[in-house]
Amino acid sequence: MTITPLEREHYDCVVTLANLVHGENYLDAALLEEMREKGTKHGINACFVALDDENKLLGFRTSYAAQQWPIDKWCTPAQWPVLPSQMAYFKCIAIEPNAQGQGIGPKLLQASINALRQQGALAGVAHLWQQSPGNGAVKYFTKAGGQLIKIHDERWLENCINDGYICTICGNKCQCQAAEMALMF
Repeated sequence: MTITPLEREHYDCVVTLANLVHGENYLDAALLEEMREKGTKHGINACFVALDDENKLLGFRTSYAAQQWPIDKWCTPAQWPVLPSQMAYFKCIAIEPNAQGQGIGPKLLQASINALRQQGALAGVAHLWQQSPGNGAVKYFTKAGGQLIKIHDERWLENCINDGYICTICGNKCQCQAAEMALMF
């Protein structure tokens, strides 16, 4: 397996995987390009893909550089362990269902942490899907050292209303919760 920075040549496969894992209309190429731009600072890209020996996509992670993402109503910066100017954002991760449980997620996370640290961030925050199968998202991030900041109800409902997102659990009226978690580097 190879971990390499996300490039445009990966977009089609990343979009397909994201929509398979997270639900229809979760991601498109334009949004993915925006994510990659927000993740690149000082020429360092903090978004990565995992490829098998035949260059087939196994998973991806997008992350945003500190000061290159909007701190919105779903964020609780007063409770963060670092200043907002030092906080990166872990945006999205998806692992091919047949490849889950093989340690790909932690390797992608570590690649992003290394890049974000080189960019100058001291920590990263994420909104993790509480209703992921077996609450795997929160468990994985907790195992990596993530600390719970706050639980947010209906975090992705606006995406259903505004973007046509269809949650894999709730359909077009997502009621899932997001665990806002911070991870110090």
